[in-house]
Amino acid sequence: MLTKITPAAEAASLDEYWSQRVLTAANGNLFKVAKGLGSTRWHAHDDQDETFLMLAGTLTVHLRDGSVELTPGDLLVIPRGVEHRPEAAGEARFLLVGPEVTSTEAGGKPA
Repeated sequence: MLTKITPAAEAASLDEYWSQRVLTAANGNLFKVAKGLGSTRWHAHDDQDETFLMLAGTLTVHLRDGSVELTPGDLLVIPRGVEHRPEAAGEARFLLVGPEVTSTEAGGKPA
């Protein structure tokens, strides 16, 4: 039987900022939710692109050559190897999509 998943509700139920919860996997990709407040440290993912789909709030993704502001419904793909630092002035919730690999570096955690 198929199971319906509601990413916005799953993200809202997270207890910890900048932690991720895997919702499902399909075609070699993980679909994860997270919520953020404050910022992470600068980091890059050498082994994967990182895709953000905003569910709630505003997330500013700082890049070495500028920043991109994301609001609900916005999608941003950060290519592998590109340094970035997500920041949320208020609580932001988002869906992350990427291959079934995880970074071994400390990146992506609060600064």
